[in-house]
Amino acid sequence: MIVLKQLASPPKFYALATSVWPWLTGLGGLILLAGLIVGLLVAPADAVQGEVYRAIYVHVATAWMSMFLYLVACGYAVLHWVYRTDVSAVMMRAILPTGGWMTLVALVTGALWGMPTWGTYWVWDARMTSELLLLFIYLGLIALGQLAADPSKSDRLLSIGLLLAAVNIPLIYFSVIFWNTLHQGYSVSLSGSHLDTSIAWGMWLSVLGVWFWCAGTVLNRARHLLVLRRGAFR
Repeated sequence: MIVLKQLASPPKFYALATSVWPWLTGLGGLILLAGLIVGLLVAPADAVQGEVYRAIYVHVATAWMSMFLYLVACGYAVLHWVYRTDVSAVMMRAILPTGGWMTLVALVTGALWGMPTWGTYWVWDARMTSELLLLFIYLGLIALGQLAADPSKSDRLLSIGLLLAAVNIPLIYFSVIFWNTLHQGYSVSLSGSHLDTSIAWGMWLSVLGVWFWCAGTVLNRARHLLVLRRGAFR
């Protein structure tokens, strides 16, 4: 609790973010590269889909991150609603562009995967449609955050919008259960994995690499937003 209170201090948060973000992005890039090497060069072809399944190493990582980042942004929205700190406000804002990019990459890679698998780039499948809605939500929230010249005046409105639109996240996650969709079900669950070991290793390394890269990118953006809001830190 003491550590969390210290990180709520803008100067301490700025110093920490400045020191760790290059390491996080660099480490993320290396881990992602390792995951892609395992996935593209070591893992075997899929028995059903052949080589095209290898989109999984980017698609799954970015799709999971698109939802995870939104939930983290919601956590900061709650913190800002309760404590109204500058750190929670800039983190809430800094996550949105990265989350939007992750959603866009997930949609594009999903479409490229879908063409040879389903015979079309796009169908109004429940999973794909709800993921597309998430992209629009990200874009709408970014625009909402720009409504006022003074960011602090739109922070509270942005936090409300984040929390209200969070209902879409469980719809994305459980869409393959709630509806009969073209999108495949879970290959990985709490009860275990249905993937070959090398395929699973490549996928998890890719997920971890994207996670670190996103963390570094968000922290770098947050420290710049903090400077714009509070001025330079010495």
